[in-house]
Amino acid sequence: MCTVFAYSGSAIGLPQIRKILERTQRRGPDAERILTPAENLYLAFQRLSIMGPDERGMQPFEYKGTYSITNGEIYGFRAIRKKLETEGYEFHSDSDCETILYLYEKYKERMFALLDAEYATVIYDKEHGLIAARDPIGIRPLFYGHDKDGMIAFASEACLLTPFCSEVRPFPPGYYYKNGKFICYRDISEVKEYTYGSIEEVTKKIREKLVNAVSKRLDSDTPVAFLLSGGLDSSLVCSIATRILKKPIRTFSIGMDKDPIDSKYAERTAEFLGSEHTNVTMTADEVINVLPDVINALGTYDITTIRASIGMYLLCSFIHEHTDVRVLLTGEVSDELFGYKYTDFAPSPEEFEKESQKRVRELYAYDVLRADRCIADNSLEARVPFGDLDFASYVLSIDPDMKMNHSGHGKYLLRKAFEDGGWLPEDILWRDKAAFSDAVGHSMVDDLKEYAEKFYEGRNLEEEYRKYPENGRPFTPESLLYREIFERFYPGQYKMIPGFWMPNSNWPGCNVTDPSARVLSNYGSSGV
Repeated sequence: MCTVFAYSGSAIGLPQIRKILERTQRRGPDAERILTPAENLYLAFQRLSIMGPDERGMQPFEYKGTYSITNGEIYGFRAIRKKLETEGYEFHSDSDCETILYLYEKYKERMFALLDAEYATVIYDKEHGLIAARDPIGIRPLFYGHDKDGMIAFASEACLLTPFCSEVRPFPPGYYYKNGKFICYRDISEVKEYTYGSIEEVTKKIREKLVNAVSKRLDSDTPVAFLLSGGLDSSLVCSIATRILKKPIRTFSIGMDKDPIDSKYAERTAEFLGSEHTNVTMTADEVINVLPDVINALGTYDITTIRASIGMYLLCSFIHEHTDVRVLLTGEVSDELFGYKYTDFAPSPEEFEKESQKRVRELYAYDVLRADRCIADNSLEARVPFGDLDFASYVLSIDPDMKMNHSGHGKYLLRKAFEDGGWLPEDILWRDKAAFSDAVGHSMVDDLKEYAEKFYEGRNLEEEYRKYPENGRPFTPESLLYREIFERFYPGQYKMIPGFWMPNSNWPGCNVTDPSARVLSNYGSSGV
């Protein structure tokens, strides 16, 4: 994970920019460079060296007066590079991100729709000024804001913009910015034609496309490892990678010291795959103590995102401090495509599909935000196979009725796709889902709630809640605690988040007051 920063204006100068960039030095700990290609124009890059790790891969890249800075992975870049070289383009590094510069020279903004990538990029074109774009799911972060004179700035994290921009917003995924306008080049949630076929046909394609998605994400010039919760999604990623690499992989899991739920399943999967596995434990004190750091890193007040981030943040901190790993593959994005526990209550295939599309459009503010920030804040890079554009587009196009839970097993199509061939033990492949914030141990959420209740003991909570605008207004002591910590770091920037992630309250059985799957009637054996 690297940092990109671009600003065209005079509200701050080079000394202030250098100071501001200290906030994200952890994202790019290997090198920092700031260029000023034109008056009052600043392009800054902080590098985490992954592909082409020597100094030639340092950005910004420049070609005929055009500059580019990119945080991301460009899949298939070796083939792209060969083709560009035959057309006369000369590469000066082994970095995949150098291809962005020449692709832009060749295709201009049409390039963005052609990329198979997880990326956020800013390009300086002398004719058009700053041009920016973000991948269609929003796996790589990008924010924008305007200074007091209305001049625009872009950055990987909101904390780089808040010192001089009064209002900061997430850059919309699947859009590019040019000449003062945001233009959609791909809406990943849009389905132009649905796929209708047999279970066998559909599951075969799911398997093939997920295997391909994992395979392309194993290309790295630095050590790769895997977050293994013991749930279906991360276990499948690990299983596929083991087969492709034909050697033991490194896996990591985390759980509470008292009542970890998923740790035993992670260890069972690791044993089955023959991975080099490490399980980390965390205590209630560690959970409470790290809370401000997590919220500062995330830039959110959302309950479920914060809960799910605590374990991930502590685990990534351990990996950073104790290993040489630089790249982590994770299991995010599967739920949005195949369904949550609460989507079992969807009243129709049409409603299931609408919910799935909504969740995919908002991923940038929830699960992939969590993955990026917990991993990047510990100088590591996240790769998300379920967020592969080809895979996600295909799953979204599957007949919605086929994706609904008719069998009693959520994510039936995904499980069925890997039923044959010994990919996972049966009890892992077919076990009930437990959300990550619950699966590290129910005591973690209970500890957080208890801490918040004691913290606000004796105060008029309704009065405290009303201090905040209706959109994203706290409604429990825990949510109030998170909001107050958020405001400490990001005062007045609550609009960066669409609101609280909650089950669809319009559906029967889903009008609940807590985002945890534990409050749903179908939680069943998920927590054992």
